[in-house]
Amino acid sequence: MCGICGWVDYTTDLRESRDTLAAMTATMACRGPDDEGMWASPHGAVGHRRLAIIDIEGGLQPMTGERDGETAAVLTYSGEVYNYLELREELVARGHRFTTRSDTEVVLRAYLEWGADLGSRLNGMYAFGIWDIRAEEMVLVRDRMGIKPLYYYPIPGGVLFGSEPKAILANPAARALVDAEGLRELMAFVKSPECAVYQGMYEVRPGGVVRVSRSGVARDRYWQLESHDHPDDLDTTVRTVRELLDDIVRRQLISDVPLCTLLSGGLDSSAVTALAARALRADPEHREGRLRSFSVDFVGYTEHFSPDDMRDTPDTPFVHDLARYLAPLGVEHNDIVLDSGDLMSPRVRAAVLRARDMPIGIGDMDTSLYLLFKAIRAQSTVALSGESADEVFGGYRWFHDPVAIGSGTFPWLAAAGALRFAALEEVLADEIQQELDLAGYRARCYRQALDEVPRLPGETGLEARMREVSHLHLTRFVQILLDRKDRMSMANGLEVRVPFCDHRLVQYVFNAPWAMKTFDGREKSLLRAAAHDVLPASILDRRKSPYPSTQDPGYEKALREEAATVLDQGPLPAALLVDPTKVRTLLTRPQDPSVQDDVRPALEGFLQFNNWLQTTGVHITL
Repeated sequence: MCGICGWVDYTTDLRESRDTLAAMTATMACRGPDDEGMWASPHGAVGHRRLAIIDIEGGLQPMTGERDGETAAVLTYSGEVYNYLELREELVARGHRFTTRSDTEVVLRAYLEWGADLGSRLNGMYAFGIWDIRAEEMVLVRDRMGIKPLYYYPIPGGVLFGSEPKAILANPAARALVDAEGLRELMAFVKSPECAVYQGMYEVRPGGVVRVSRSGVARDRYWQLESHDHPDDLDTTVRTVRELLDDIVRRQLISDVPLCTLLSGGLDSSAVTALAARALRADPEHREGRLRSFSVDFVGYTEHFSPDDMRDTPDTPFVHDLARYLAPLGVEHNDIVLDSGDLMSPRVRAAVLRARDMPIGIGDMDTSLYLLFKAIRAQSTVALSGESADEVFGGYRWFHDPVAIGSGTFPWLAAAGALRFAALEEVLADEIQQELDLAGYRARCYRQALDEVPRLPGETGLEARMREVSHLHLTRFVQILLDRKDRMSMANGLEVRVPFCDHRLVQYVFNAPWAMKTFDGREKSLLRAAAHDVLPASILDRRKSPYPSTQDPGYEKALREEAATVLDQGPLPAALLVDPTKVRTLLTRPQDPSVQDDVRPALEGFLQFNNWLQTTGVHITL
């Protein structure tokens, strides 16, 4: 999968700054544990850390490409292009010669053939920078759905870029400053496009291209969701969804290293696992191979499970149902069982914060995901995930909650349990709450998001509203989850692929009428119908249940004890923003596992925010 970084400066000779480039590249070591490379010219330089997936010997980077007998461009690339074999054939027909089997070389030759428009020809998840030696121009490209991250930071003479903010902040030309607008974005849980929290830093927008030249920085987009009439009837739509999924999963099984699936026992991950198992069994090259699946669980979670606002059932019984169902196809399942000691480990929590680059996490759900991926990485290098099916097919409970849908804000903020996504806000000092005005910021972001929705002429009522809701999720909410999955997986050198983010599927289902997406009176009707023949009844009948969160009272007890210790030690790094009295008030509330309140998420947010200020050197400017 890899980690990339780079530097453009038209006012200096970057060949004399290799130590700084090396420092930027080194921050990406977790993303690319297999190899390292750098390349520098007078005004353009790139670094690369490699996680070898395809053509392990040949796909070394940065990779240079020749045109007309001269080195024309150099590429630093992260991701996977799933249609690279077809593109390779097309490029060979156009006269290009290849020296490797890698998709990296296909991307580089595609740029030499089609220029900055190459993104529209790629199917996959990717983020890359290409330094055009002839034009002395850097081209930054990000995949359509924003599966792979890519940040940039304009400087007076050019730009810095990297897979993560830490790569950019390793350069002295960048400053780790967070102003009021950054704090709003950090706490609002709305994921504004291009906003990177750090002052002066931006994200390349999904489906976006950023070109850096002597004329400055120019932004463009090669893809975004479009609205149009859906011509297919229900049977045709279900059949098309299945055909797309079969093709997508088959493509995403290509790998020269061990591959597995993430399995939660829900419809999404179960469908991916079942289709992957069938595809591998049908492939003569892999027919004897076995597909591993992995799930996360907590000690005592199933035995003592208590339903909450979002979860009716524990995952493990359903996971095991599917594993038994698919055993004849060669699926081998593994439970990764964690306890509260694992979740409270200072070392693990520090690793999660470093991976996140900012305290934007969701407590134990980040920590357990990190530990799950760490355990998987010991056996596999690539994993397929069911992530994003809820955004594509309308799976979250709030999609079907008239109050949340009609709330006049992002539905995930109006749904039951939403405070768990805005935890730090609960303990901010009163004057900081007034200064930030998070309610006003969310309202502004919501209006901007609605302005971007591509309207369908003549569409009204519920259908028009659900088009808005779908667009909000596919351009905002999904970014929160994709970023989380990328950071936790790549911190362990694990590549996670997301079949439901294939742009062909996303675009097709986005335009299917809401009535069709709920034709059987349930969530994700189209997906359930498309996968009905490969799944057991228990999975098909199960109601949506999000990623699990530990219910062990010992976890909250440990959080309370740590928060009390931090408050007593002083001085408090977070005191600039957080009111310690509010934190102490939370600690006076009795701990009652049967009551869902904001104590635990607020403590998680407070502790992570305090650690961020204490360990990273970031400066808050208000």
